[in-house]
Amino acid sequence: LLRQKDEGYRDPRCPWYDPTLKETDWAVMDIPGYWADTKLGGVNGVVWFRRTFTVSTSMLGLRAKLNLGRIVDADSVYVNGVFIGTTSYQYPPRRYVIPSDVLKEGENTIVVRIINSADKGGFVLDKAYEIVVGKETIDLRGKWRYRLGATMEPLASQTFIRWKPLGLYNAMIAPLLNYRIMGAVWYQGEANTRSAFEYRTLLPAMIGNWRNDWKEGNFPFVFAQLPNFMEAKSQPSESDWAMLRESQLKTLAVPNTGMGVTIDLGEWNDIHPLNKKDVSKRLFLGAQRIAYGDEDVIASGPLYESMRIDGQKVILTFSNIGGGLISKGNAELQCFAVAGADRKFDWANARIEGNSVVIWSDKVLNPVAVRYAWADNPDGANLYNVEGLPASPFRTDDWTVK
Repeated sequence: LLRQKDEGYRDPRCPWYDPTLKETDWAVMDIPGYWADTKLGGVNGVVWFRRTFTVSTSMLGLRAKLNLGRIVDADSVYVNGVFIGTTSYQYPPRRYVIPSDVLKEGENTIVVRIINSADKGGFVLDKAYEIVVGKETIDLRGKWRYRLGATMEPLASQTFIRWKPLGLYNAMIAPLLNYRIMGAVWYQGEANTRSAFEYRTLLPAMIGNWRNDWKEGNFPFVFAQLPNFMEAKSQPSESDWAMLRESQLKTLAVPNTGMGVTIDLGEWNDIHPLNKKDVSKRLFLGAQRIAYGDEDVIASGPLYESMRIDGQKVILTFSNIGGGLISKGNAELQCFAVAGADRKFDWANARIEGNSVVIWSDKVLNPVAVRYAWADNPDGANLYNVEGLPASPFRTDDWTVK
């Protein structure tokens, strides 16, 4: 029905992906960006985008790689009128191949048809938008022409049975219980941030439930702590994501568990960051130590252990320091905040002294609590061990967070 309504297909002699189409009545928009920020506003439906780019002689006859970052929600892509590919939902990175016979010397045309069913549609910021041919790159950011093809009512919210109790377990875990199990690797938690404190009960309970149902004893369970996500904030503040990371940190009290810290592997604008390789490497370190008994492996970065107040200063100690504490890049330590009895946090100075970190701030003369990387996106957090593993976010207080 939406395709039937789409003005871009109304004239079969000249559909909007045709490179000869005249664009005199098309508006202009900067890409990446969202059409909700243009005169279209927050309309849902189909919007077409077009632009030209120049191909040099050296690029001819070569297969090209087309990177279109990430698009909300679904897209279909044409180059010089040739269909290149489509993706049906917003999260996968748009990586397409342009066949070697499609590009031509001089001016070429790329067209992207986007369907957005709810919220803001468009091209996600801070992603790669380019064509790569051999060692040459064509930048596709900048001015594109756009036009509304069709409108639609926003889709109603779905009922996600997988978010209900046992919704995933019955279909994905219960059928496996007759098989032997060596261990589990767990990467989840983003959907629980609104009840982040509760997660410190839920995750250990789930681990215990799995172990009980499999009847394999306390088999190894290694999990990823939530990565950095969303825009970084300039001042210390409360954070559901930080609270959930704390819940994950406390789950290490469960026997035979390990945690990979990933606060340096996320992307501010993508809940599904691309760097899975380094996440898997860190989880494998936990598996090496817990599942395979290699006690020489440093399986995680520094973990907060204790604090001591010395006048205006706070001295912090850590476990899992490996070969020692370092500041990544030898820069000043960042993302430490300190508070007095008023519970108001200010950014603090911090320096490494041996196996400890000393914290102080001229704004807090009588410190009582310290927090580190306590944010949705602790951008710049740089306390690591020599092995190159980041310290877990933590707080020394147990104040109730509203």
